[in-house]
Amino acid sequence: MTIPNAGELLLAAARNNAAWCAAVCAGGEFTEDAWTSARRTPPYYPDAVTLARDVPAAALVAALDTDSPGCSVKDSFAVLDLAPAGFEVLFEAQWIHRPAHAPAAARTGPPALAWSRVADAAELDRWEAAWDGERSSGLFHQGLLTEDIAFLAGRDADGRILAGAVVNAAAGVVGVSNVFASDGVGDDEAWAGALAGIAGLWPRLPVVGYESGEDLRTAARHGFAELGPLRVWLHTA
Repeated sequence: MTIPNAGELLLAAARNNAAWCAAVCAGGEFTEDAWTSARRTPPYYPDAVTLARDVPAAALVAALDTDSPGCSVKDSFAVLDLAPAGFEVLFEAQWIHRPAHAPAAARTGPPALAWSRVADAAELDRWEAAWDGERSSGLFHQGLLTEDIAFLAGRDADGRILAGAVVNAAAGVVGVSNVFASDGVGDDEAWAGALAGIAGLWPRLPVVGYESGEDLRTAARHGFAELGPLRVWLHTA
């Protein structure tokens, strides 16, 4: 499938994701080439996200704290070789894109959940506990409840959060991440609810993200196409 302006969308997807990482980490530094954090980032979040293909690997690594465990780099274009600097590939995935105004995937029945936006810190704690499957650790802090970031929650008739997603508007696109479903709710319900929420908040913006494996196949059912590969490196030396 040929995607118009695929190169521009790929760059926008990387910048959008870097903006989300910077928000979660409450800091870091942006250059034309990358977003980097000189201090250790929270679990699941990289210490760097590349924003250009020709990032000098040595300069990128020099901006990071590789002395403490867990340093990672999101190579947005899957072009870097960080093995000489003591990194190993943690996982690979595909950037994905869905046009604005794309038709919703066909449903086999009515929505299983009622969807709305998380409104306050207490509700955010409940959202994180549902996402984590156990409890909230404070990874998603109250400072993330902004106009440009929305935590979307799918609730059952008793008000329990059983599905959700994070969406953020930056770089002219909407990024979708952290899509989850639990307690027998299907992944298709989570994606459909997230996309309906995006359509209500930012109907004119294309949607981007990255996925792999079965999650990538689920996203494809909901109108996403692949933009290009990415690679996450973990420092292990």
